[in-house]
Amino acid sequence: MDEIWKEVLWSQFGAAIDMFGCALSSCPNELWTAPMWNDPTSPPGLSDFWYVAYHTLFWLDLYLSGAAEGFVPPAPFDLNELNPRGLLPERIFTRNELLSYLSHCRRKCSYVIEQLTDEKAHRLCLFPWKKTGLSYAELLVDNMRHVQEHGAQLNMFLGQQAGVSTRWLAQAGNDG
Repeated sequence: MDEIWKEVLWSQFGAAIDMFGCALSSCPNELWTAPMWNDPTSPPGLSDFWYVAYHTLFWLDLYLSGAAEGFVPPAPFDLNELNPRGLLPERIFTRNELLSYLSHCRRKCSYVIEQLTDEKAHRLCLFPWKKTGLSYAELLVDNMRHVQEHGAQLNMFLGQQAGVSTRWLAQAGNDG
């Protein structure tokens, strides 16, 4: 695979992960378990700051794997997020646990992109909950958009509730 595309993909994907990490690090303790929006149709807790962060990291990790089969997140996390009933984890994860998971996902993302070949990029990825498959390259871009979407939600919530403002990162940090 052309090195320029791998550099661009990492630069932007890494920046999305880094901005997401800024939100996790910047969240005041009193907002960690606060709901970010009110949705009477979803179970309580699914909009809590910590859970949106966990949800994002779980799916980042899973989709970087390219398949559900054989995927296992690092401890203390489990596969409960795959439950179609939308069940919350058995406990609230701490900031340190999620920052550790973020580091795991960042390293994994950097490695995946570094090792990306044309053959891997074209490989079809199928998931039981998706109607059609995606190439691994498209799955990576879709995954990046998911991280950016939830990172923006977390950052907007922090700005509205606590006046916390994180800066825009144009590229990933150099420790990829």
